[in-house]
Amino acid sequence: MTDTPDVIESGDANYRVTANELRQFIERVERLEAEKKDIGEQIKEVMAEAKGRGYDTKVMRKVISLRKRDKDDIAEEEAVLEMYKEALGMS
Repeated sequence: MTDTPDVIESGDANYRVTANELRQFIERVERLEAEKKDIGEQIKEVMAEAKGRGYDTKVMRKVISLRKRDKDDIAEEEAVLEMYKEALGMS
């Protein structure tokens, strides 16, 4: 195995690590993780503001989740839910 500051190789030809490239990947992920944390904090602030104005944030999160889904999937789930509720005498 050959070790230099920039390249580390093993006997396996498929394994070659360039230290600089590896460092760049890791630093990019670290930056993205920091951005993700910042965005999470911003979302919490928006939800706190909405709650302060009287909105139900649990329902808001449900609406946000529904908006990400396909309309046909939502309709199918609602139909099954309604059928189950009728079977249990909840409608």
